Amino acid sequence: MTGQAEPSPPRPLAPWISEPRANITPHTGQADALTQALAHDMAQRLTAAIEARGVAVLGVSGGKSPVALFHALRVLPIAWGRVRITLADERCVPCTHADSNAHLVTTHLLQEQARAAHWVPMVSQAAEPLPPLSQLVQIAGAALQAAGTPDVMVMGMGADGHTASLFPDAPNLVDLLDPHNTQVCAGVTLAQPPLSAPYPRITQTLAQILRARHIVLPVSGADKLHTLRQAWQRRSNLHPVSHLLHQSHTPVSLWISS
Repeated sequence: MTGQAEPSPPRPLAPWISEPRANITPHTGQADALTQALAHDMAQRLTAAIEARGVAVLGVSGGKSPVALFHALRVLPIAWGRVRITLADERCVPCTHADSNAHLVTTHLLQEQARAAHWVPMVSQAAEPLPPLSQLVQIAGAALQAAGTPDVMVMGMGADGHTASLFPDAPNLVDLLDPHNTQVCAGVTLAQPPLSAPYPRITQTLAQILRARHIVLPVSGADKLHTLRQAWQRRSNLHPVSHLLHQSHTPVSLWISS
């Protein structure tokens, strides 16, 4: 890549992460500079994948957290026409719905240079009624398999320790976190869903997420850093994100901003 901004010098790591695990690479810094550095790191990985296999696959997560990253990434000179973009999870609403992750991606990532990318949504219907959840899961799984193995998978993390739609209180969490689960994705219906998004969901299983070649986990904010510290200490279903941090299958880079 050319014309890249020089990342700012990394800040000292927090004591609890000062001796990183072999499978995890931590980065710390001020939010804006770290976002730019992460975007360029992802661009290099996607470009390398295109050079090696002719196509790159990028998996992304929803929510508000990745918006700044999407804005930084979409202007970079990647061969976007050879990039397929998929999702880690989705709400069961039409792809045009304001609360859908698809709407987030098309609004904030598939713009400018990235407009040329090939978009692979988990829910492709633009209007109600949607098929039953079980059918949506099958359709999403087939689309993800056709898109191919993600070269970069951008995960998120909630203050409760969930990642994708692997929520601590998901009734099928044990199956979702089973590393031997052969399902690409599964449906999740929470008894007490977030008030801001009270919908059934489709999520990639942990086993599917770990098939990615590289996982990126940006974290910011005091509440999330507190959760990350707990997840770093031990694997627990109380913090599903901990299963990303206590595995040796897939490299994970942590981008911790202040």
